[in-house]
Amino acid sequence: MSRYAVVIEQAEDGGYGAYAPDLPGCVAVGETEAEVIALMRDAVELHLEAMREAGEQVPAPSTVSVAVIEAA
Repeated sequence: MSRYAVVIEQAEDGGYGAYAPDLPGCVAVGETEAEVIALMRDAVELHLEAMREAGEQVPAPSTVSVAVIEAA
């Protein structure tokens, strides 16, 4: 099983957008952080399935850890 990093950003309208840096084009949007995470789980699975069906090489995850830095 591979573990892909997902970046979640809050939009100006209060919703959330997410993308997987290792999987260009794999994105999701949702009203809440929990919703966008659930949608990204599905999006990653579907994206990888589509890549395999198209005969494309699935990239290995490049992110090994994630940190959130708080600044004053």
